[in-house]
Amino acid sequence: MRRRRGLSTEEARLWAGVARSAIPLKGRSYPPLPPEIRVEKPAAPAKPAAAKPNAVLAPVRPAPEPAARLSQHAIEKPTRRKLAKGRLAIDARIDLHEMTQQRAHDALVSFLRQAQAMGLRHVLVITGRGGTAGSAFGSRGVLRRVVPQWFAGPEFRPLVSGFDSAERHHGGDGALYVRVRRPR
Repeated sequence: MRRRRGLSTEEARLWAGVARSAIPLKGRSYPPLPPEIRVEKPAAPAKPAAAKPNAVLAPVRPAPEPAARLSQHAIEKPTRRKLAKGRLAIDARIDLHEMTQQRAHDALVSFLRQAQAMGLRHVLVITGRGGTAGSAFGSRGVLRRVVPQWFAGPEFRPLVSGFDSAERHHGGDGALYVRVRRPR
């Protein structure tokens, strides 16, 4: 009989996130989240000593050029077509339905970091289309509008190399195909 291998911490965290996006069966609860991996922050640099009044000051050097900006492009048409037809696998998916912006942001960052660490290339981010303006909940579709804006921000640029709207059977306007950037 084959022995089953256990999930790594990253895999367990990813699975718990996916499982928490579904409503549990009656009498069941959400799976527990595995403990977070703590990353020590480097110590703050020491404050420079105050300049002496008669000290000669060195000329100010220009700041070094910023690192090349990470660019984002729409997913190429052949790749998008393969994703849509199922010839190229969607490695993972996350459903952000009914989440607040802050919770969705945190979940999406965590999901994309884990996907990148696991070497996943194409993922599906489901934002939902939102209700109509006349719905009982008022104007919705906030995540649908803000997720592409987040991808352009500095927190997501190292994680996302491109994205495009999904085909109808994958969620249409309420979902995005996302190409995960390879780790540097």
